[in-house]
Amino acid sequence: MLNMKSKGKMITVALLLALPLSTATGTIQSLTLGQTAVAATSSTTATTSKLTDSLKGGYTVAATKLDVPWSIQFSGNTAYITQRGGGIVQIKNGKQTVQKVQTKKPLRVVGEAGLTGFVLDPKFTKNKMAYIYHAYEKNGEGFNRIVKVKLVGNVWKEQSKLVEGIPGGRIHEGGRLAFGPDGMLYSTAGETNRRELSQDLKSLGGKILRMTSTGKIPKDNPIKNSYVYAYGLRNSQGIAWTSDGKLYASDHGPSGAPIPGGGTDRTGLDEMNLIKPGSNYGWPKIMGNETAPNMVSPLYVASSKAIAPSGIATTPDDTILVATLAGKSLKEFDPVSKKMTDILTDVGRVRDVAVHNGKIYVITNNTAGGTPEKNDDRLLILK
Repeated sequence: MLNMKSKGKMITVALLLALPLSTATGTIQSLTLGQTAVAATSSTTATTSKLTDSLKGGYTVAATKLDVPWSIQFSGNTAYITQRGGGIVQIKNGKQTVQKVQTKKPLRVVGEAGLTGFVLDPKFTKNKMAYIYHAYEKNGEGFNRIVKVKLVGNVWKEQSKLVEGIPGGRIHEGGRLAFGPDGMLYSTAGETNRRELSQDLKSLGGKILRMTSTGKIPKDNPIKNSYVYAYGLRNSQGIAWTSDGKLYASDHGPSGAPIPGGGTDRTGLDEMNLIKPGSNYGWPKIMGNETAPNMVSPLYVASSKAIAPSGIATTPDDTILVATLAGKSLKEFDPVSKKMTDILTDVGRVRDVAVHNGKIYVITNNTAGGTPEKNDDRLLILK
Protein backbone atom coordinates (compact mmCIF):
# COMPACT_ATOMS: atom_id res chain seq x y z
CA MET A 1 0.00 0.00 0.00
CA LEU A 2 1.04 3.61 -0.35
CA ASN A 3 2.48 6.16 2.05
CA MET A 4 2.27 9.57 0.45
CA LYS A 5 5.31 11.75 1.18
CA SER A 6 5.65 15.47 0.64
CA LYS A 7 7.22 16.23 -2.74
CA GLY A 8 6.92 19.99 -2.64
CA LYS A 9 4.05 19.91 -5.10
CA MET A 10 0.34 20.31 -4.60
CA ILE A 11 -1.49 17.04 -5.29
CA THR A 12 -5.05 17.86 -6.24
CA VAL A 13 -8.09 15.65 -6.11
CA ALA A 14 -9.90 17.28 -9.02
CA LEU A 15 -10.64 15.27 -12.14
CA LEU A 16 -8.36 15.99 -15.07
CA LEU A 17 -11.05 15.99 -17.68
CA ALA A 18 -13.87 18.48 -17.34
CA LEU A 19 -16.59 16.41 -19.01
CA PRO A 20 -16.30 12.70 -18.28
CA LEU A 21 -18.65 10.56 -20.29
CA SER A 22 -19.99 8.26 -17.62
CA THR A 23 -19.28 6.47 -14.38
CA ALA A 24 -19.10 2.77 -13.73
CA THR A 25 -18.31 0.32 -10.98
CA GLY A 26 -15.27 -1.89 -11.35
CA THR A 27 -13.78 -4.15 -8.72
CA ILE A 28 -11.22 -2.27 -6.65
CA GLN A 29 -9.29 -4.42 -4.23
CA SER A 30 -6.71 -4.07 -1.46
CA LEU A 31 -7.81 -0.56 -0.53
CA THR A 32 -8.73 1.13 2.72
CA LEU A 33 -11.92 2.82 1.61
CA GLY A 34 -13.56 5.91 2.96
CA GLN A 35 -10.38 7.93 3.52
CA THR A 36 -9.41 11.08 1.67
CA ALA A 37 -6.03 11.84 0.20
CA VAL A 38 -4.29 14.75 1.91
CA ALA A 39 -2.65 17.30 -0.36
CA ALA A 40 1.14 17.35 -0.27
CA THR A 41 2.48 20.84 0.38
CA SER A 42 5.90 22.43 0.58
CA SER A 43 6.13 21.35 4.19
CA THR A 44 8.92 18.87 4.95
CA THR A 45 6.60 16.87 7.20
CA ALA A 46 5.39 13.73 5.41
CA THR A 47 1.71 12.95 5.50
CA THR A 48 0.43 9.54 6.44
CA SER A 49 -2.33 9.35 3.84
CA LYS A 50 -2.19 7.02 0.86
CA LEU A 51 -2.94 7.93 -2.73
CA THR A 52 -5.08 4.84 -3.28
CA ASP A 53 -6.92 5.45 0.00
CA SER A 54 -8.76 8.27 -1.78
CA LEU A 55 -10.36 5.78 -4.18
CA LYS A 56 -14.04 5.30 -3.38
CA GLY A 57 -14.50 2.38 -5.72
CA GLY A 58 -15.25 2.25 -9.42
CA TYR A 59 -14.05 4.64 -12.04
CA THR A 60 -15.07 7.47 -14.34
CA VAL A 61 -15.01 6.82 -18.09
CA ALA A 62 -13.30 9.74 -19.82
CA ALA A 63 -13.03 8.33 -23.36
CA THR A 64 -14.53 5.44 -25.30
CA LYS A 65 -14.09 3.47 -28.53
CA LEU A 66 -10.32 3.87 -28.65
CA ASP A 67 -8.78 1.62 -31.30
CA VAL A 68 -5.98 -0.47 -29.74
CA PRO A 69 -4.68 2.35 -27.51
CA TRP A 70 -1.09 2.00 -26.36
CA SER A 71 0.44 5.01 -24.60
CA ILE A 72 -1.03 7.95 -22.67
CA GLN A 73 0.45 11.40 -22.03
CA PHE A 74 -0.89 14.58 -20.43
CA SER A 75 -0.42 18.29 -20.99
CA GLY A 76 -2.43 20.33 -18.53
CA ASN A 77 -6.11 19.41 -18.96
CA THR A 78 -5.50 17.55 -22.21
CA ALA A 79 -4.75 13.85 -22.68
CA TYR A 80 -3.09 12.28 -25.73
CA ILE A 81 -3.29 8.55 -26.51
CA THR A 82 -1.56 6.69 -29.34
CA GLN A 83 -3.45 4.04 -31.31
CA ARG A 84 -1.40 1.15 -32.62
CA GLY A 85 -3.08 1.27 -36.02
CA GLY A 86 -2.26 4.96 -36.39
CA GLY A 87 -3.32 8.33 -35.05
CA ILE A 88 -3.17 10.07 -31.69
CA VAL A 89 -6.42 10.70 -29.85
CA GLN A 90 -6.64 14.10 -28.18
CA ILE A 91 -9.09 14.26 -25.27
CA LYS A 92 -9.86 17.83 -24.27
CA ASN A 93 -12.88 19.18 -22.41
CA GLY A 94 -14.60 15.84 -22.87
CA LYS A 95 -14.18 15.88 -26.67
CA GLN A 96 -12.22 13.22 -28.56
CA THR A 97 -10.32 14.14 -31.71
CA VAL A 98 -8.20 11.70 -33.72
CA GLN A 99 -5.11 13.54 -34.91
CA LYS A 100 -3.09 12.27 -37.87
CA VAL A 101 0.58 11.36 -37.58
CA GLN A 102 2.73 12.08 -40.63
CA THR A 103 6.03 10.20 -40.69
CA LYS A 104 8.64 10.12 -43.45
CA LYS A 105 8.47 6.33 -43.51
CA PRO A 106 5.02 4.70 -43.72
CA LEU A 107 3.62 3.12 -40.58
CA ARG A 108 3.83 -0.68 -40.56
CA VAL A 109 0.92 -2.32 -38.74
CA VAL A 110 1.43 -6.07 -38.34
CA GLY A 111 0.66 -8.07 -35.19
CA GLU A 112 2.04 -6.08 -32.25
CA ALA A 113 3.87 -3.63 -34.51
CA GLY A 114 2.55 -0.16 -35.24
CA LEU A 115 2.40 3.22 -33.52
CA THR A 116 3.20 2.49 -29.87
CA GLY A 117 5.52 4.58 -27.70
CA PHE A 118 4.81 8.27 -27.17
CA VAL A 119 6.19 10.94 -24.85
CA LEU A 120 5.76 14.69 -24.86
CA ASP A 121 8.83 16.90 -24.90
CA PRO A 122 9.48 18.44 -21.45
CA LYS A 123 8.90 21.85 -23.11
CA PHE A 124 5.80 20.73 -25.02
CA THR A 125 3.64 23.66 -23.96
CA LYS A 126 6.06 25.98 -25.77
CA ASN A 127 7.47 23.90 -28.64
CA LYS A 128 4.61 21.40 -29.31
CA MET A 129 7.20 18.65 -29.79
CA ALA A 130 6.87 14.98 -28.88
CA TYR A 131 8.56 11.65 -29.64
CA ILE A 132 7.04 8.49 -31.06
CA TYR A 133 8.17 4.89 -31.52
CA HIS A 134 6.73 3.35 -34.68
CA ALA A 135 7.19 0.34 -36.92
CA TYR A 136 8.26 0.62 -40.56
CA GLU A 137 9.42 -1.68 -43.34
CA LYS A 138 12.66 -1.77 -45.29
CA ASN A 139 13.39 -4.29 -48.04
CA GLY A 140 10.52 -6.44 -46.83
CA GLU A 141 11.79 -6.58 -43.23
CA GLY A 142 10.19 -4.97 -40.18
CA PHE A 143 11.99 -2.39 -38.05
CA ASN A 144 11.17 0.32 -35.51
CA ARG A 145 12.29 3.92 -35.31
CA ILE A 146 12.15 6.78 -32.81
CA VAL A 147 11.33 10.18 -34.29
CA LYS A 148 10.55 13.69 -33.10
CA VAL A 149 7.17 15.06 -34.18
CA LYS A 150 5.50 18.46 -33.87
CA LEU A 151 1.81 19.15 -33.39
CA VAL A 152 0.74 21.52 -36.17
CA GLY A 153 -2.98 22.16 -35.98
CA ASN A 154 -4.39 18.64 -35.63
CA VAL A 155 -1.49 16.86 -37.32
CA TRP A 156 1.71 15.48 -35.77
CA LYS A 157 4.45 16.02 -38.36
CA GLU A 158 7.85 14.34 -38.26
CA GLN A 159 10.67 16.80 -37.67
CA SER A 160 13.71 14.54 -37.36
CA LYS A 161 14.71 10.95 -36.71
CA LEU A 162 16.59 9.94 -33.57
CA VAL A 163 17.16 6.21 -34.11
CA GLU A 164 16.27 3.80 -36.90
CA GLY A 165 16.93 0.12 -37.47
CA ILE A 166 15.57 -1.09 -34.14
CA PRO A 167 14.60 -4.75 -34.75
CA GLY A 168 10.95 -5.32 -35.54
CA GLY A 169 8.65 -8.21 -36.38
CA ARG A 170 5.14 -9.37 -35.47
CA ILE A 171 5.59 -9.75 -31.70
CA HIS A 172 7.78 -8.56 -28.83
CA GLU A 173 8.21 -5.04 -30.17
CA GLY A 174 8.79 -3.22 -26.87
CA GLY A 175 8.26 0.46 -27.62
CA ARG A 176 7.80 2.38 -24.36
CA LEU A 177 9.31 5.89 -24.30
CA ALA A 178 10.01 8.06 -21.25
CA PHE A 179 12.22 10.95 -20.20
CA GLY A 180 14.34 10.19 -17.17
CA PRO A 181 15.17 12.55 -14.29
CA ASP A 182 18.54 13.06 -16.01
CA GLY A 183 16.81 14.63 -19.01
CA MET A 184 17.69 11.71 -21.28
CA LEU A 185 15.19 9.85 -23.46
CA TYR A 186 14.80 6.15 -22.69
CA SER A 187 13.18 3.49 -24.86
CA THR A 188 12.41 -0.18 -24.47
CA ALA A 189 13.03 -2.45 -27.47
CA GLY A 190 11.80 -6.04 -27.69
CA GLU A 191 13.73 -8.99 -29.08
CA THR A 192 10.98 -9.63 -31.68
CA ASN A 193 10.98 -13.37 -30.87
CA ARG A 194 14.63 -13.58 -31.89
CA ARG A 195 15.90 -14.35 -28.42
CA GLU A 196 19.54 -14.30 -29.41
CA LEU A 197 19.29 -10.53 -29.91
CA SER A 198 18.87 -9.90 -26.17
CA GLN A 199 22.47 -10.93 -25.43
CA ASP A 200 23.91 -9.42 -28.61
CA LEU A 201 25.35 -6.01 -27.73
CA LYS A 202 25.58 -5.12 -31.41
CA SER A 203 21.78 -5.34 -31.68
CA LEU A 204 19.26 -2.89 -30.22
CA GLY A 205 16.70 -5.68 -29.68
CA GLY A 206 15.90 -6.90 -26.16
CA LYS A 207 17.32 -3.74 -24.58
CA ILE A 208 16.62 -0.49 -22.78
CA LEU A 209 18.09 2.34 -24.85
CA ARG A 210 19.26 5.77 -23.66
CA MET A 211 19.81 8.84 -25.82
CA THR A 212 19.68 12.61 -25.88
CA SER A 213 16.58 14.41 -27.15
CA THR A 214 18.35 14.80 -30.51
CA GLY A 215 19.23 11.11 -30.80
CA LYS A 216 22.88 11.33 -29.81
CA ILE A 217 24.58 8.68 -27.66
CA PRO A 218 25.31 10.19 -24.22
CA LYS A 219 28.98 10.15 -23.28
CA ASP A 220 28.16 8.55 -19.92
CA ASN A 221 26.27 5.58 -21.38
CA PRO A 222 27.59 2.35 -19.84
CA ILE A 223 28.69 0.88 -23.17
CA LYS A 224 30.89 3.18 -25.23
CA ASN A 225 29.39 4.44 -28.50
CA SER A 226 26.18 2.47 -27.87
CA TYR A 227 22.56 3.35 -27.12
CA VAL A 228 22.35 0.22 -24.95
CA TYR A 229 21.70 1.08 -21.32
CA ALA A 230 20.62 -2.41 -20.14
CA TYR A 231 20.22 -5.73 -21.94
CA GLY A 232 19.08 -9.33 -21.58
CA LEU A 233 15.40 -8.29 -21.66
CA ARG A 234 12.63 -10.02 -23.59
CA ASN A 235 9.76 -7.60 -24.25
CA SER A 236 9.83 -4.73 -21.80
CA GLN A 237 6.86 -2.37 -22.16
CA GLY A 238 7.09 -0.29 -18.99
CA ILE A 239 9.73 2.00 -17.47
CA ALA A 240 9.43 4.50 -14.61
CA TRP A 241 11.53 6.15 -11.92
CA THR A 242 10.96 6.49 -8.20
CA SER A 243 11.80 9.74 -6.40
CA ASP A 244 15.29 8.50 -5.48
CA GLY A 245 16.18 8.19 -9.17
CA LYS A 246 15.92 4.40 -9.38
CA LEU A 247 14.70 3.03 -12.72
CA TYR A 248 12.25 0.12 -12.78
CA ALA A 249 11.05 -1.87 -15.79
CA SER A 250 8.42 -4.49 -16.44
CA ASP A 251 9.22 -7.40 -18.76
CA HIS A 252 7.05 -10.06 -20.39
CA GLY A 253 8.14 -13.58 -19.53
CA PRO A 254 7.80 -16.61 -21.83
CA SER A 255 4.29 -17.51 -22.91
CA GLY A 256 4.45 -21.19 -23.77
CA ALA A 257 5.06 -20.45 -27.44
CA PRO A 258 7.29 -22.57 -29.68
CA ILE A 259 10.97 -21.68 -29.49
CA PRO A 260 12.62 -20.89 -32.83
CA GLY A 261 14.80 -23.89 -33.58
CA GLY A 262 12.73 -26.31 -31.52
CA GLY A 263 11.14 -26.75 -28.11
CA THR A 264 8.53 -24.83 -26.18
CA ASP A 265 8.82 -22.04 -23.61
CA ARG A 266 7.52 -22.28 -20.12
CA THR A 267 4.61 -19.96 -19.32
CA GLY A 268 4.42 -16.99 -16.98
CA LEU A 269 7.57 -15.75 -15.24
CA ASP A 270 6.77 -12.11 -16.01
CA GLU A 271 9.17 -9.74 -14.27
CA MET A 272 9.69 -6.46 -12.46
CA ASN A 273 13.31 -5.34 -12.59
CA LEU A 274 15.47 -2.69 -10.94
CA ILE A 275 17.51 -1.39 -13.87
CA LYS A 276 21.17 -0.51 -13.40
CA PRO A 277 23.36 0.84 -16.22
CA GLY A 278 25.18 -1.80 -18.21
CA SER A 279 23.50 -4.72 -16.44
CA ASN A 280 22.48 -7.99 -18.08
CA TYR A 281 19.02 -9.27 -17.10
CA GLY A 282 19.64 -12.72 -18.39
CA TRP A 283 17.14 -13.50 -21.15
CA PRO A 284 17.22 -16.14 -22.54
CA LYS A 285 20.13 -17.56 -20.51
CA ILE A 286 18.18 -17.38 -17.26
CA MET A 287 14.51 -16.78 -16.48
CA GLY A 288 12.36 -16.49 -13.41
CA ASN A 289 14.38 -16.74 -10.22
CA GLU A 290 17.32 -18.46 -11.88
CA THR A 291 20.75 -16.99 -11.29
CA ALA A 292 24.01 -16.89 -13.21
CA PRO A 293 27.31 -15.00 -12.90
CA ASN A 294 27.18 -11.41 -14.17
CA MET A 295 23.41 -11.59 -14.68
CA VAL A 296 20.73 -9.83 -12.64
CA SER A 297 17.66 -11.70 -11.42
CA PRO A 298 14.34 -9.81 -11.17
CA LEU A 299 12.88 -8.23 -8.05
CA TYR A 300 9.57 -9.94 -8.74
CA VAL A 301 8.58 -12.97 -10.80
CA ALA A 302 4.98 -13.86 -11.59
CA SER A 303 3.79 -17.43 -11.24
CA SER A 304 3.30 -19.84 -14.12
CA LYS A 305 0.11 -17.91 -14.90
CA ALA A 306 1.12 -14.95 -17.06
CA ILE A 307 0.12 -11.40 -16.14
CA ALA A 308 1.84 -9.75 -19.16
CA PRO A 309 2.88 -6.44 -17.54
CA SER A 310 2.78 -3.43 -19.83
CA GLY A 311 2.99 0.26 -18.88
CA ILE A 312 4.06 1.24 -15.37
CA ALA A 313 3.96 4.48 -13.38
CA THR A 314 5.19 5.60 -9.97
CA THR A 315 3.07 7.34 -7.34
CA PRO A 316 4.24 10.21 -5.12
CA ASP A 317 5.03 7.67 -2.39
CA ASP A 318 7.11 5.48 -4.72
CA THR A 319 4.73 2.59 -5.18
CA ILE A 320 4.77 1.28 -8.74
CA LEU A 321 1.49 0.87 -10.61
CA VAL A 322 1.51 -1.91 -13.21
CA ALA A 323 -0.91 -2.28 -16.13
CA THR A 324 -1.36 -5.95 -17.00
CA LEU A 325 -2.79 -7.52 -20.14
CA ALA A 326 -3.14 -11.23 -19.43
CA GLY A 327 -3.60 -10.29 -15.76
CA LYS A 328 -6.60 -8.16 -16.74
CA SER A 329 -6.00 -5.70 -13.94
CA LEU A 330 -4.15 -2.70 -12.62
CA LYS A 331 -1.75 -3.80 -9.90
CA GLU A 332 0.53 -2.06 -7.46
CA PHE A 333 4.06 -3.27 -6.82
CA ASP A 334 5.94 -2.38 -3.65
CA PRO A 335 9.67 -2.41 -4.51
CA VAL A 336 10.56 -2.77 -0.82
CA SER A 337 8.33 -5.70 0.14
CA LYS A 338 8.36 -6.95 -3.48
CA LYS A 339 4.65 -7.69 -3.26
CA MET A 340 2.22 -7.34 -6.17
CA THR A 341 -1.40 -6.50 -5.30
CA ASP A 342 -4.54 -6.00 -7.40
CA ILE A 343 -6.11 -2.52 -7.40
CA LEU A 344 -8.59 -2.56 -10.28
CA THR A 345 -10.08 -5.65 -11.92
CA ASP A 346 -13.11 -6.46 -14.10
CA VAL A 347 -12.21 -4.02 -16.88
CA GLY A 348 -10.33 -6.51 -19.06
CA ARG A 349 -6.82 -5.98 -20.40
CA VAL A 350 -4.98 -2.86 -19.21
CA ARG A 351 -2.25 -1.44 -21.46
CA ASP A 352 -1.00 1.73 -19.76
CA VAL A 353 -1.29 3.65 -16.51
CA ALA A 354 -0.45 7.21 -15.51
CA VAL A 355 -0.60 9.36 -12.39
CA HIS A 356 -1.57 12.97 -13.10
CA ASN A 357 -2.77 15.70 -10.76
CA GLY A 358 -3.27 13.21 -7.94
CA LYS A 359 -5.43 10.85 -9.99
CA ILE A 360 -4.75 7.42 -11.48
CA TYR A 361 -5.59 6.89 -15.18
CA VAL A 362 -5.63 3.64 -17.14
CA ILE A 363 -6.34 2.71 -20.74
CA THR A 364 -7.87 -0.66 -21.47
CA ASN A 365 -6.72 -2.84 -24.37
CA ASN A 366 -9.56 -5.21 -25.15
CA THR A 367 -9.64 -4.41 -28.89
CA ALA A 368 -6.36 -6.34 -29.25
CA GLY A 369 -6.21 -9.84 -27.84
CA GLY A 370 -9.24 -9.41 -25.61
CA THR A 371 -13.02 -9.50 -25.75
CA PRO A 372 -14.13 -5.93 -26.44
CA GLU A 373 -17.40 -4.63 -25.12
CA LYS A 374 -19.58 -2.03 -26.83
CA ASN A 375 -17.55 1.04 -25.77
CA ASP A 376 -14.06 -0.45 -25.68
CA ASP A 377 -11.41 0.60 -25.52
CA ARG A 378 -11.65 3.22 -22.79
CA LEU A 379 -9.74 5.76 -20.75
CA LEU A 380 -10.66 5.32 -17.10
CA ILE A 381 -10.10 7.59 -14.10
CA LEU A 382 -10.03 5.73 -10.81
CA LYS A 383 -12.00 7.46 -8.10
